[in-house]
Amino acid sequence: MSNPVSKLVSAPWLHDNLKSVKVLDCSWYLPFLNRNSKEEFAKSHIPGARFFGIDEIKDFSKTDLPHMLPLPEFFGASMDKLGISNDDHVIVYDTAGVGPACRVFWTLHAMGHDRVSVLDGGFPSWVAEKYEAEAGEPQAKSPGSEKYTAQPVSQLVCDYADVVGNIEELKVSGGTQGRQIVDARPNGRFTGRDPEFRPGLSSGHMPHAISVPFTEVTEASDPANPQVQKLKSPADIRRVFESRGVDLNRPIIASCGSGVTASVLYFALLNAGVSPRNLAVYDGSWTEYALNPYSEIIKDI
Repeated sequence: MSNPVSKLVSAPWLHDNLKSVKVLDCSWYLPFLNRNSKEEFAKSHIPGARFFGIDEIKDFSKTDLPHMLPLPEFFGASMDKLGISNDDHVIVYDTAGVGPACRVFWTLHAMGHDRVSVLDGGFPSWVAEKYEAEAGEPQAKSPGSEKYTAQPVSQLVCDYADVVGNIEELKVSGGTQGRQIVDARPNGRFTGRDPEFRPGLSSGHMPHAISVPFTEVTEASDPANPQVQKLKSPADIRRVFESRGVDLNRPIIASCGSGVTASVLYFALLNAGVSPRNLAVYDGSWTEYALNPYSEIIKDI
């Protein structure tokens, strides 16, 4: 990686460096919450930020899956529209603190753009510092002379065939061989006790998967601002995974409902010192897996 940048930045750091970076608001909500992230962005956002629509910059050919990784050409064209070049240091944030922004962090990594950081605590941390926000739609960017070129990093992405083949390896070896699968969904959906958000989609989990809910890697560290969720320390993140039986020296596939919170685990593991060579995100995640009638689904109830 050239010109490495910190994976995690604070609101004061961003405030001091705002003119030297490109900022993306990556806020996203589950449909049943009835919140519109783009409308909220227009009402208030970090000055100079652009809006990255997770449900807009995606692969539209995968009609059954909500926001699959976009094709490289479409991603590059989308970056051009956002005024982002291959050399830019990009800061991604959301209204959750450490949430959907991690999906865009992983997307940029998967497209070969490693100069990207997540704002720790997201927009709530910016507001808590009483920094200025702005409203309205940003001015359209004039196209530059040099087009953004995506350079996909295939080893960071798993598809259905990869996961099914890996499950077979885990089953044959009793879990000792193959990549570990960590599932970021709430434990109730993992065990099959609680339903999935998508009507008709079975809950449960893949064989040999390990439950590590994404909420376990963040915390409200400031009692004066309990609404600000920040990433836990590297040591605490390692303890979370190790307490659930995850071997941090073995390769890991992160999965969730649709690929968003799996990216939170990907981001947390990177911050905990796990090599990116040992990490991948299952892009279609549980939605793709459980929609396939041939998938083996385990329920612990």
